Amino acid sequence: MSLIQNVLAVIVVLGLLVTFHEFGHFWVARRCGVKVLRFSVGFGRPLWSRYDRHGTEFAVAAIPLGGYVKMLDEREGEVDPAELDQAFNRKNVWQRIAIVAAGPVANFLLAIVAYWLVFVVGTTAVVPAIGHVTPGSPAEQAGLQAEQEITAVQGEVVRSWEDVGLKLIASIGAVGTLDVEARSENSQVTRSYLVPVDNWLVGQDPPRPLQSLGVEPWRPDVPAVIGQLLDNEPAQQAGLAVGDRVLRVDGEPVADWSDLVQRIQASPGRELAFEVERDGDVRFLNVVPGQKANGEQRVGYIGAGVEAVNWPSSALRDIRYGPIEAVGQAAQRTGEMTLLTLGAIRKMLVGLISPSNLSGPITIARIAGDSARSGFEGFVSFLAYLSISLGVLNLLPIPMLDGGHLMFYLAEAVRGKPVSERIQDVGLRIGIALVGALMLMALYFDVMRLW
Repeated sequence: MSLIQNVLAVIVVLGLLVTFHEFGHFWVARRCGVKVLRFSVGFGRPLWSRYDRHGTEFAVAAIPLGGYVKMLDEREGEVDPAELDQAFNRKNVWQRIAIVAAGPVANFLLAIVAYWLVFVVGTTAVVPAIGHVTPGSPAEQAGLQAEQEITAVQGEVVRSWEDVGLKLIASIGAVGTLDVEARSENSQVTRSYLVPVDNWLVGQDPPRPLQSLGVEPWRPDVPAVIGQLLDNEPAQQAGLAVGDRVLRVDGEPVADWSDLVQRIQASPGRELAFEVERDGDVRFLNVVPGQKANGEQRVGYIGAGVEAVNWPSSALRDIRYGPIEAVGQAAQRTGEMTLLTLGAIRKMLVGLISPSNLSGPITIARIAGDSARSGFEGFVSFLAYLSISLGVLNLLPIPMLDGGHLMFYLAEAVRGKPVSERIQDVGLRIGIALVGALMLMALYFDVMRLW
């Protein structure tokens, strides 16, 4: 069932992203007087199609991993002399630039709309309160303490742990100090703490900003009670049941759920003796954790989830804006995520971020499914981030992508004449090779994550 949900979620996500992207090209092309021959969502054999009064074929094809808008163009076939004024290649360079740029712009607009929905509907976020500071860590050296609330990172206001994580990730590679502002509980006085860093998070795969800082978020006490079980996983196979309270593992008392998770993760493939309380009775079960990759390490898991606990209202924050104010907030969030994505690409090229962070269709499908199951906010936020990523990727100056076409057209605008067909052909071949290599790398890392 989970696989089916993942597949359906990724089809919905990619379908929306591709439709908006291609509609951007289509809408501006029509406004510039270009005849559109086909608007296709997906590649391959059409599963459905129809023609409008302008002669444009709208199609949904079998392979839902992209789409395209086919325009009348003398470079791709003969054009009726009566329709030459509707050919893409006959339009002036600024019109061609507008048509090509419209696809990525549509993706950014979709992200703004998605974030606007999230901000208007409202979200409940966890207040970024510190639960524990690791002795000897950079956070302790700076003077940060438990029970403080982080209010800003690098001078930018944060309201949730998600905000904190995004600001810290954006600082990958930093040398010197990170400026973290915090205030004590029940105090409005904010103080700045300079956290010493050196090549911040460089070489970490995946990056763990809070752990590297030496900060653990505050959480309510979470008892080691089984709240859910995955089918055919080690916990279920060993006989654990929903509602079981784990008292001891290998004879050692279990303090809470976090303690239990740490012991399981440290014991991949090794049999553990569980002592559990069920309906007032104590039972003994042997559980052999499975193994999965976590970066370069193997960690144990049993396929069990924690029983839900109630968070105090003081630890939660409702983030909601009115329809007008939400527009500015959505545009700001889109801008922040765009800069974060561009920064990540730059840092990956110079070696500050490992290329193993690339994600392909398998990882996208898994995250799409997880976000869909997590609810409206998670799914729409993921849709917005993926739309931004698609927009940024298409604007990269790589021939074959929209950014590559824009590069040639901007060169034409500067030179006053088109770039030669030979150079464009060579560029296209290089672009195909680069995009193909990128896709293979992303697919390889997808498979390694599964492995």
